Amino acid sequence: MTRRTAAKPHRAGRRPADDAEHRLGLLREMLRIRRFEERCAELYSSGEIRGFVHLCIGEEAVSVGVHRALAPEDAVVTTYREHGHALARGIPVESVFAEMLGRLTGCSRGRGGSMHLFDASRRFYGGHGIVAGGLPVAAGLALADRMRGEPRLACCFFGDGAFAEGEFHETANLAALWDLPLLLICENNLYAMGTPLGREHAQIDLAARAASYGLVAWAVDGMDVLAVEHAARRAAQAVREGGGPCFLELRTYRFRAHSMYDPDLYRDKAEIERWKERDPITLLTGRLRADGVLDEDGLQLIEKEVTEELDRAIEQARRGEPEPVEDLLRFVRTPAEEAS
Repeated sequence: MTRRTAAKPHRAGRRPADDAEHRLGLLREMLRIRRFEERCAELYSSGEIRGFVHLCIGEEAVSVGVHRALAPEDAVVTTYREHGHALARGIPVESVFAEMLGRLTGCSRGRGGSMHLFDASRRFYGGHGIVAGGLPVAAGLALADRMRGEPRLACCFFGDGAFAEGEFHETANLAALWDLPLLLICENNLYAMGTPLGREHAQIDLAARAASYGLVAWAVDGMDVLAVEHAARRAAQAVREGGGPCFLELRTYRFRAHSMYDPDLYRDKAEIERWKERDPITLLTGRLRADGVLDEDGLQLIEKEVTEELDRAIEQARRGEPEPVEDLLRFVRTPAEEAS
């Protein structure tokens, strides 16, 4: 594949009616993530969830579209805004809710909370609270797989704010230099916490900057789940076939503030409303309606199924126990170290 960057975001073309079930699956998964996060906001407001919580409402097309292109054996590394990625990866919703509530049955035994969801059995390696902190980890996973001759890739999600950190530039350089099987996914939602992209970077075409390191790189409409899936499949295939590391700039937008603590005073409300007109769930719903694939009854059925699933998961998570105080020092050291 030619090492380049596209001048305009990639958008998916019209899909044939025979993949209706596939597209309905994408819609259901985005709705599931959206409703999950709305419930998290309620649980946080009531005091059941504590600590920092970063919601990805508005960005569901990114997690759902990219994860459809990944294989179970691939490694995934994410940022602290990772609820959608964890669910799209297949971590049970009961396990994620339990983690949010600090229960022992959570995917990180209740120790990580919202920001640090891990599941090694699914090769889902976080949940990193440090901006750009997951990038060197993903490069290490990709290097290890290549050295072992494993035919798999490492996929790393990060935000536009990571471009201000040295870890991105070091990782991009080494990935290209060593030809690593690495898929870099930049979730460009235009704000690094409260700092607009244009106030932090002189060159805001992030795909172009990534291409300067020799990465295959292009921009994608991150509000279009079909475009995201198509681009991710294309990029993942290139990496698997030995084409070297790929970079996708997914141009998206979060409808909620940076975190639940954030009063969101740095954005024009009119800007938020303009982006809501391109809500990824609304866009796909509109396409399915236009193709005669979905009607109001069908949509309400999906909503009902999602609501019932989340209700059951929350009740199950609430029944979980917190980790006993006497176990809090477990896993700080390896079993061998503890025995010595």
